[in-house]
Amino acid sequence: MNEPSKFARVILEQFTSTWDKDEWVVPLRRALEGVSAKEAAWVPPGSGNTIWQTVNHMSFYNERILGRLTGGALPETDTNTQTFGEPGNPEDEAGWKETTARAFELAGKIREALTTVTEEQLETIIGEGYTLRDSLTYWVTHDSFHGGQIVLLRKLQNHWPETIWP
Repeated sequence: MNEPSKFARVILEQFTSTWDKDEWVVPLRRALEGVSAKEAAWVPPGSGNTIWQTVNHMSFYNERILGRLTGGALPETDTNTQTFGEPGNPEDEAGWKETTARAFELAGKIREALTTVTEEQLETIIGEGYTLRDSLTYWVTHDSFHGGQIVLLRKLQNHWPETIWP
């Protein structure tokens, strides 16, 4: 097995911080911890996206990243707005659990794929002059950004602990 490139190791560290490790930002694991279907489907004033929609959106693009890393299928959409889907059903705890389980499953598969990505793969042009390296750089900040949105949505609902740091 090949050693991951230096760049892939940096992306893996950023990925770990974004999804799992309490460091500079609240990780998605903590941001989503204990969120109910009712909280996930709550539509903020001004009709912004719900937590559920935000997770759907991240999963759409995470499936694309995974496909880029593994040579798998790439989901398609006509517009970015479609990737968010419906706000979610506040009574559907099973559906919400499936949504979050899918998000974390994708994250695990991406983590695994990043451990074997080569420099040659990173330089692959994936569209309109972007390399896989470029896409991975933007992807990590994308997930981190949406993690912050989820925290804000929880705070707006008064469903965020006063302090989260041990």
